[in-house]
Amino acid sequence: MSQNVEEVHRRSTKKKVWTQKAVEVQEEEEKEGEELSERCVLRGIFKLGKKSHDVLLTKTRLSWTPIVPESPTADVRGQKAHVLLLQDVYAVKVKRRRTAGQQPGTGPVLGVALLCCKRKGRRLEDDTVHLHNASSEHTHIWYNALKELLKGFSNRPKYLKVFINPSSHKKEAVHIYREHVAPLFKIADVRTDITVTEKKGHTLSVMMESVLDEFDGVVCVGGDGSVAEACHSLVLRAQLDAGSPVKPVRAVLPLGIIPAGSTDIVSCSVHGVRDPVTATLHILLGHLQQVDMCSFSSLGQVVRYGFTAMFGFGGKSLARSENNRWMPSSRRREYAVVKTLARLRPEDCQLKFLPAKKLSGDPDLALQEQNTELEDKDEESWVTKDGLYLNIIITSIPCLNPHAPRGLAPDTRLSNGSAELITVGDTSRSEFFKHLKRYNSSSGQFHFTFVSTHTVSAVKLCVCPQAHIDDPETDSEDESRSSSIIHSDSQNFPWNIDGELVEIAGKVTIRVHPSLITLYGEEVDQADETIPCNCF
Repeated sequence: MSQNVEEVHRRSTKKKVWTQKAVEVQEEEEKEGEELSERCVLRGIFKLGKKSHDVLLTKTRLSWTPIVPESPTADVRGQKAHVLLLQDVYAVKVKRRRTAGQQPGTGPVLGVALLCCKRKGRRLEDDTVHLHNASSEHTHIWYNALKELLKGFSNRPKYLKVFINPSSHKKEAVHIYREHVAPLFKIADVRTDITVTEKKGHTLSVMMESVLDEFDGVVCVGGDGSVAEACHSLVLRAQLDAGSPVKPVRAVLPLGIIPAGSTDIVSCSVHGVRDPVTATLHILLGHLQQVDMCSFSSLGQVVRYGFTAMFGFGGKSLARSENNRWMPSSRRREYAVVKTLARLRPEDCQLKFLPAKKLSGDPDLALQEQNTELEDKDEESWVTKDGLYLNIIITSIPCLNPHAPRGLAPDTRLSNGSAELITVGDTSRSEFFKHLKRYNSSSGQFHFTFVSTHTVSAVKLCVCPQAHIDDPETDSEDESRSSSIIHSDSQNFPWNIDGELVEIAGKVTIRVHPSLITLYGEEVDQADETIPCNCF
């Protein structure tokens, strides 16, 4: 008898548990249904490909599920829904049937086309989702709803100032813009004001005179030199508008970089690839990335704002390359590197640097903190390193590029408020050559006793006066002859600043300014493709 009572009690308890679970499941489904109805903007039937689909539009996404013909009223929740995030959609168009001689926009309605991007590794590729429906009223309801939702992405530009450098690399910048960039701008209804630069400094002069309030951003089509000039111009214009001739001011407008150079270091660092379509889609989708910049000062004046500077081997090889511009660009670079290696000589320098400290996460506050910290630091806070150096690199970005897929400074990030100081001390030519070759591999470029790295917020470099035999940087046939060069404080030395040759006096101060500029793009850790350098 007792066993029967226990069995009845067990079954009753089990039934109660099942009932409780059923109630919970039902409540959960009702709650999901209520949330779905609240989030749902539109729901309708469209044909995708050859099949009809149940299409759902919310404020953040578009999803569609195939309708089973045998049981159209069946529960389709078990079927896998395809999802397109609206943040990946940059334009929406009404599809119409077009016939010969018919005016655009007058043909029968076919449905809605969503122009979007799909990711393939670090590349962004142009794609289209076609929603077919012959009802004009139905189509325009969806079109208007999608257009209204896309307006919610406030970072997306509508009017851009575009600078094109027709002389960059193989003089392909104009072709790249017309073939790959302009069509996407037109589809996305982005207006442009284009300036084709005619000489060095043209971008700066136009930026100083233009009314920038009407633009949503600036686009540069060119190589690293063009990008550096555009960034330098944006910061100077911000200082001018803010009435701050000494302290740097954050650039107001974001900059989009369309790669059209030989290495495209800055573009690779913010896109991961040298692809104009990827760069253009980042602009259209409003992907913004805060980026640190450096100021390079000499004799109390700011010479340049930039990302990366090289002194020693990097500066000398660029100077020799510039003195042989009659050569083809690739051959000129190889010649300059080989010639500079053959005449490798160190510079006697005094280096001082401030170790970097963690700053505030707010970009404006971090910039203010960094400026205050650099002003308040006394001489005792600086770390001093004296010696002979073959090459010195200061960079606030990782410097990703096809020749160095991990970057010149792999541990550096775009917006961490610091720069990487890489020093290469005096060593043999063969050891220095091994160090250079390591950049083209996956790692190991710093695994040498003569190479040191430091994370810094400021650097002071002073070239010690000395007399030594060095080769003159000249194009003449008797370049092999040597002459005595006496270094002094008044002598200018070649620097490679973002791929541009800048001659600066023997005393230079480099300061890092957090989030000084905004670029269209997303930070990456490694470049997608590797191109072996023929020089090595």
